[in-house]
Amino acid sequence: MNYLNETIDSLNKKLAAGELSATDLTKETIANIKQTDQKLNAWITVDEDAKPAADLDFKKSKLAGIPIGIKDNIVIDGMLTTAASHILDNFVPVYDATVIEKLKAAQAVFVGKTNMDEFAMGSSTEHSYYGATHNPWNLDKVPGGSSGGSAAAVASGQVVAALGSDTGGSIRQPAAFNGIFGIKPTFGRVSRWGLIAFGSSLDQIGVMSKRVKDSAEVLNVIAGYDERDSTVSEKAVPDYTKFLGQDVKGLRVAVPKEYMSDAVDEGVKAAVQSQIDALKAAGAIINEVSLPHTKYVVPTYYIIASSEASSNLQRFDGIRYGYRAKDAKNLLDVYLKSRSEGFGDEVKRRIMLGSFTLSAGSYDAYFRQASKVRTLICQDFDKIWEENDVVVGPTTTTTAFGIGEEISDPIKMYNNDILTISANLAGLPAASVPAGLSDGMPVGLQIMAKRFDEGNVFKVADFVERNNKFYEQKPAGMED
Repeated sequence: MNYLNETIDSLNKKLAAGELSATDLTKETIANIKQTDQKLNAWITVDEDAKPAADLDFKKSKLAGIPIGIKDNIVIDGMLTTAASHILDNFVPVYDATVIEKLKAAQAVFVGKTNMDEFAMGSSTEHSYYGATHNPWNLDKVPGGSSGGSAAAVASGQVVAALGSDTGGSIRQPAAFNGIFGIKPTFGRVSRWGLIAFGSSLDQIGVMSKRVKDSAEVLNVIAGYDERDSTVSEKAVPDYTKFLGQDVKGLRVAVPKEYMSDAVDEGVKAAVQSQIDALKAAGAIINEVSLPHTKYVVPTYYIIASSEASSNLQRFDGIRYGYRAKDAKNLLDVYLKSRSEGFGDEVKRRIMLGSFTLSAGSYDAYFRQASKVRTLICQDFDKIWEENDVVVGPTTTTTAFGIGEEISDPIKMYNNDILTISANLAGLPAASVPAGLSDGMPVGLQIMAKRFDEGNVFKVADFVERNNKFYEQKPAGMED
């Protein structure tokens, strides 16, 4: 089973008509993953015993019997969950994340856990204890990160959809690099209960799929209130599929000049501009705007995210669960050795940065100032929403870079997120939809909207998908 020519709708129809057995679909999916993942390393855990529910109701749930990939920082009862870290390489949760509960209720099938940057800290899925994931368009390129495993699994046709998490672009950047659709909902739209925390004011679970409608179908299921997560909104969840196919005439589209600057590769700009021109031709109103604080988003994000990570990762101490150093001679040794041996270099780097910025002598100079700049970034968007419905631009400044090309330069790696971070700092819904190719590699168009206005994001993404039909393209790296 290869999903490149399938959608959730097409599979649902075949399952409902009896043309396809859910049991066979699961078995074939797992067999295909085992065969093709030798090239990709998109999975950390493959559940060879995965089975669909016995009482599947294909009319009630579009997801019934459909295999879905889950990023390995979202807990599933009884399934190894590592966050791609040595410190959790023996951790088997005893409960389900809220999104998993909702997907189980929709009778989806979980075939395993996808690879990622350790604790979601990275932009290339090279920072994984289980090795780097490869981009299915070019196996020598990175798939982006931190949700690179989920993106590669979808782009290669291993699964029709997968969950990821997005702290500073970790769904949208790999979606762009892999030529698929990926959406980060509004902060508070989807419960984070059961998501291993990185930056608690930034993290958001989202969906990745080859087709826009497939992500809408999955988001319909996982979005909504959860009493166990105090940050989740009680706002009613609309049917996101209703926004697909809508006319974009009169839609006010803002294009920030900072997003189309000389820092963006010409091939990326050309692909994005072609879709902006198509929106204009369809009657959308295109406005050039400015987001003046864009130049500060990277330092602001890395101060806030690292500070929150420093706090969140205190729990991994070698005492309660996870990896514990075997040669520790006293309690302090347990802490020091377990964390030194269990965490990778990038995680240690961010813990150290976060601990420094939260320290008594540095808090006012760094964390407090970053929080003030975050407010200014939010205000930039508030001004734009007064006269615009969506913001569009490139998702990334370049196409996927080579494996090993940036791993030794943290600053260069961090700058990969310059166009995606703002949506997390402001809590906005944002997505990446394929805009075309540049030198044979996918380019993503990013769409942002007001908080809880995922509908307009889906409307624009669906228009772009129908305009360029990028889903007909097949990743060259998977050809025999």
